Amino acid sequence: MTLPFPMRKLKTTLLQIGDLLLTAGPVLLLAIGLMVLAYRVLSPTPPQRMVLATGPAQGAYAEFGPRYASALKKHGIEVELRTTKGSQENLALLQSGEVEAAFVQGGAQDELGPDEAPPEGLASLGNLFREPVWVFYREAAAVERHDRRTLDSLAQLKGWKINIGHEGSGVTNVMRRLFNANGIDPRTQKLGRLEPTPAVVELLAGRIDAMALVSAPESPLVRMLLITPGIRLLDFAQAEAYARRVPQVQPVLLPRGVVDLARDLPRQDLHLLAANATLVVREDTHPALQQLLVQAAGRIHGEGNWFQRKGEFPQAGASDYALATEAQRYYESGTPLLQRYLPFWLANLIDRMWVVLVSIVAVVIPLSRIVPPLYTMRIRSRIFRWYGTLRDIEERASDAALTPEAVTGLEDELKALDARVERLPVPLSHAEELYALRSHIQLVRRRLQAG
Repeated sequence: MTLPFPMRKLKTTLLQIGDLLLTAGPVLLLAIGLMVLAYRVLSPTPPQRMVLATGPAQGAYAEFGPRYASALKKHGIEVELRTTKGSQENLALLQSGEVEAAFVQGGAQDELGPDEAPPEGLASLGNLFREPVWVFYREAAAVERHDRRTLDSLAQLKGWKINIGHEGSGVTNVMRRLFNANGIDPRTQKLGRLEPTPAVVELLAGRIDAMALVSAPESPLVRMLLITPGIRLLDFAQAEAYARRVPQVQPVLLPRGVVDLARDLPRQDLHLLAANATLVVREDTHPALQQLLVQAAGRIHGEGNWFQRKGEFPQAGASDYALATEAQRYYESGTPLLQRYLPFWLANLIDRMWVVLVSIVAVVIPLSRIVPPLYTMRIRSRIFRWYGTLRDIEERASDAALTPEAVTGLEDELKALDARVERLPVPLSHAEELYALRSHIQLVRRRLQAG
């Protein structure tokens, strides 16, 4: 039964598409296979969840943690905040792989021997802000021991009950370094190891004489102690000398009146020491997460405060850890170009895969050049294979001893051959070969009839 013209056209079109797919199929499969392999190896899509170690409650790290979680949530990344005792615990969590990123205070790491190297597998995303060393003391204790209200030397606290932070906090190692610089053996001091909040309670109750904190001015505890009557802040008059002796700290100035201009607090410029807070990640943390974290750092810590100018932080300054590649890229060029105009997931995918895609294209393009000749060969073979049948009929027709019945049989074969060729699905670009075959069939038929 002859199909209607629209159905014949549809059938021909589908067969042509099938021929093209069969011809180009191996090249397409190779390209798809290479892309799948590259995607698995490069893993361009970041995980949807990460853990960030912050620090003690009411500390600066705990204040900044939710801001990072909010920044990454906009890109579909859930950030679990892990409250810790401080920088030393954060480093331990990083090394054990329990967290992907953590805030770490400069100088928090135990002092290394001459032949020791920093922990492997960790990288810095840059210095975030300055963390002053706040040494608060009771004014009454200063009057009792030194007959003066203000102190300007750590050596003046010798023999006092001082809280230098709990195990796991970074302030412990910093204070040990400062004691050593003063020639004070920490073992001869009455050192407390309370967490910040209990230590403040003990200081206000008069059960300890002083306490040390290393924290950004955003810490609620720091701000509260700065305005508490009877509590003084130690003035490191030898700040420059400390910085020469202890490379983990640098001198900073707390200007007069910056805490409270109306009450003129503090009532004079105070010299302080400060360490840099660093955002540290595991080297195997997904590059896209590293990029999002350092971008968040730029927004969160870029504003000015008591100890830094606007835009001064974050920065790729000196650190105990090598700067991560993604951080170096950010500090040199800012936010990646594609992420400024495209959704994060798409920009990240292109950014991570473009080198591989270019390589795949370089392989596939030369291979694709053989597709048109193969396609042409496939279509022509569909036509030319019938020439064998036509040739057989022609050879048998040349026999001089053919009977009328044999001639009739050969004519029937030619008629059947012509009918089959007529139904061949051939694109218009190859119609010439089809009509040539049919004309040759007619030529053999005329010879047979004339014979």
